[in-house]
This record gives sequence, C-alpha cells and structure tokens, in this order.
Amino acid sequence: MIPPDSHLVLPATHPTPLLFHGGTAYRSSLRFDPTTGSRYRRRMCSMSSPVCCFGEGSWRRRRTKGGLKVEIDSGGEDVLDAGVAAESRAYPEHLVVMVNGLVGSSADWRYAAGQFVKKHPDKLVVHRSECNSSKLTFDGVDLMGERLAEEVLSLVRRRPEVRKISFVAHSLGGLIARYAVARLYEQSPKVVQSGDAMQGADKKPYEDRIAGLEPINFITFASPHLGSRGHKQFPILCGLPFLERQASQTAHLIAGRTGKHLFLTDNDHGKPPLLLRMVNDSDELKFIIYMLLSFCFKLFFFLTH
Repeated sequence: MIPPDSHLVLPATHPTPLLFHGGTAYRSSLRFDPTTGSRYRRRMCSMSSPVCCFGEGSWRRRRTKGGLKVEIDSGGEDVLDAGVAAESRAYPEHLVVMVNGLVGSSADWRYAAGQFVKKHPDKLVVHRSECNSSKLTFDGVDLMGERLAEEVLSLVRRRPEVRKISFVAHSLGGLIARYAVARLYEQSPKVVQSGDAMQGADKKPYEDRIAGLEPINFITFASPHLGSRGHKQFPILCGLPFLERQASQTAHLIAGRTGKHLFLTDNDHGKPPLLLRMVNDSDELKFIIYMLLSFCFKLFFFLTH
C-alpha cells in the first residue's frame, strides 16, 4: 500500500511514476498478479540505492578498483577492464550476463565477474544483473524472466558496441535466464556475400540472435531445471516422502509463485506447470530447439550425491 503522505510524479523520460515518501524518491511500478487477477503497486527501489536507476542512462555511478571499472546502472553492475575502457577503439564486444539465484543479488557474482574480466580484459564486459534480487526472487520464474529480458535489452541499447552475448547463472538464476533467452530469441536474415553459396544441412537462411547479438555461451550451476519436487534435493527433509510432499504443498507460503514453480504445483489458467512447459517449444516462446541450440557452447553443472 502507498503511504498516505506520498505523492506520485510521472517524469517525461520514464514510463513509470516516481513515488516520493519521507523526502526519498522511489521508483513505483504498477503490476498485474495473474494468480489473483488484481493489480498492485510495488515500490521498486530508492534514489539512494546503488542499484536503482530511473530510465535508461538517467544517471550512472562509476568507480575503479584493482584495475577494474564498475558502472552501476540498468538495475545491475557492469564490470570491465579500466585500461581497455579508456580506449574506445578497443572496447570489448562480448557481453556476459550473470544471474543470481533465490534470495540472491548481484553481489553473489562480484568475485567471479572480476576474475572473468582479468582473464579476458580486452574481450569481455560483465553485467551482474540486479533486477531479480532478494524478495523479488519470489515473484515467479516467468515474471523474473520478463524482467531480465527487459534489463538485457536496455543494456544492449546502452552499449551498441557489443556483438556477442553469454549467460552465466546460478541455481534459480538458470531458470530465469532460460526464460529470458527464450523471450529474447530472434532470427535475422543471413547476409551472404556475392559468389558464396549456402551448402550443407548446417547452412541456414537465417542467423540465430539473442537480443540482436550472437549467442556464445549458456552456463548454469546447480539449477533445478526439472524443479525441486522429490529427488531428495533438500537434505533437511531427510529424503522422507511425506516431508517432501508437505514441502511441495507449503512452498508457496515461503517462496510465493517461485515456490509453486519449483515444486510443479502451479496451474495458471489450467495449463501444465511452467517448468514442464519450458522443456518444449511453443508458438509463443522457443525454449529448447531454437534457443538452446543457438548457443555455441552449453554447460550445465549439477550437484550429485
């Protein structure tokens, strides 16, 4: 609920209003809850928050530490080599998007992002996503995937020099990234040089693109791609069937729509559970055949007993 002493202002440069309360500016977003059919307004972030931004490029904070340049904008942090960033002619063309898991944040990838850039300073710019952090990870895989897709599109518009894209995700972030990539997938007509002919079964008349970029790597760590129901995935439940059944029935009380998705108990408009739908392509979204096959390298790391 919006406090009574607050007021809304709609700036000309941003589609969502700003909520002012107690002298602090917040970004307010009107959302639709498909589970209840109701609309509600969420206070997204404060002006004082280091990960908040109002509109594309409206403000950006930069800092340099240990040879790395960090730009905080677009709901996350961009990490690149400070020396390379100073030379516009050598700006990295490969964008790596890192996605956190349940109740996580961009801070989870701080060390890994730095190591990536140090290893390939002239090739990579790493974006640590922040659009799905903390309690926002309870909103459901589909809503979080939509948010990530919007964040990536905003980032690509802000960095027109990038040509390639990769995703690295942990735990729940792997599901979010898969949904976002399916939303961002597109096919572009292939440009054939004069005199060249397309030969062989691998020669397609189109090129696979993710947000308009060439897809390179898709990597997930310990992501429950088939959900968390059964399979003794929670040691605290001791592998007892009746405890696992109870967990699947109450997960939504703790983790909201995400809990329903992970335990395959969601039933939106009579449809099968979302994670089961994500193992096949549909007319609206290409989750498997086109999307995953478009990446040059696909790595899925799992934890085993």
